[in-house]
Amino acid sequence: RVVDATGCIVLPGLVDLAARLREPGHEHEGMLESEMAAAVAGGVTSLVCPPDTDPVLDEPGLVEMLKFRAEKLHQSRLFPLGALTRNLAGEVLTEMAELTESGCVGFGQAEVPLASTQVLQRALQYAATFGYTVWLRPQEMHLGKGVAASGALATRLGLSGVPVAAETIALHTIFELLKTTGARVHLCRLSSAAGVELVRRAKADGLNVTCDISINTLHLTENDIGFFDSRARLTPPLRQQRDRDALSAALLDGTIDALVSDHTPVDEDAKTLPFAEAEPGATGLELLLSLALKWSQDSGVPLARALATVTSEPARVLGNALGTLQASVGQIVEGGVGDICILDPQASWIVQDDALCSQGKHTPFSGYELPGRVRMTLVGGQVAFG
Repeated sequence: RVVDATGCIVLPGLVDLAARLREPGHEHEGMLESEMAAAVAGGVTSLVCPPDTDPVLDEPGLVEMLKFRAEKLHQSRLFPLGALTRNLAGEVLTEMAELTESGCVGFGQAEVPLASTQVLQRALQYAATFGYTVWLRPQEMHLGKGVAASGALATRLGLSGVPVAAETIALHTIFELLKTTGARVHLCRLSSAAGVELVRRAKADGLNVTCDISINTLHLTENDIGFFDSRARLTPPLRQQRDRDALSAALLDGTIDALVSDHTPVDEDAKTLPFAEAEPGATGLELLLSLALKWSQDSGVPLARALATVTSEPARVLGNALGTLQASVGQIVEGGVGDICILDPQASWIVQDDALCSQGKHTPFSGYELPGRVRMTLVGGQVAFG
């Protein structure tokens, strides 16, 4: 079969390092079928899902079942993260070797910060011994309990705040432990200028660290909360314009390695509550590519760099955890797996909640006109969308 891609850009299928598929346990918010369909509609051919399902991904059998179900759909490739501790309770480490054999590409706590620095140290020592990557969202347990970024806006709206220190204290702790353990850590969804500066220094010091930010923090600020718009209730919370500017600059210069969708489908009842009670999260798989293009256009970022942040760079973060796929995921190479996205850069589209494939219809970008349309997505050389 010959595909006519006249006027289109042929690029590697996207690699998304943060996509909740909601199975098992949260099927009312998303099904594997709906979220995988959303992925290929957005040109995403490989995605990493966090372990905070119900039950938690802390047993090899659960991971194998999830991978088996995903493979039967013949859509995106699924790379699960295993839980770092049993039931994400922060006490007993999981059997990382068994979970790796069953298909996990790393280990994390999702949105549950570790209370014990000793447990984190043990986890990093163990991971370093076997060459596993630990995925952490830097957030100090007690300071991170608010619903909006600390500052004048949160005070005026009467919302509990999350200070920048919630992120920086956690980063200092992680980096000190990395110096003694030599482990490899991927930092998920940084949100602050101060946090990025610490990562820049850690990389300069030779620590084995990579990091990502979400499409939400790249494009939005706390002002997008408006009059308690719960679509902008996100984790981590949206911060000030200077934070957003610093994140954009760091993504451009490579301090931040990858851009992620932070896809978190939330059910209607949980999202339409008052802001402070609403469940955090937004749908993002179908928006990732267009928002990377928008960043390129709005900030004068070279198109090649913008596309690299959602293709080759996240694939590099996964590295040898990809196994035999390492040589071809996130890039187009002769003899590679044939994960391809065909993008029409001249087309644009308006984000309409009910037109999204994802079961989660809530996004702060609702009503936005975004550049670029995915015309076709191929996974393993087979048409998965278009």
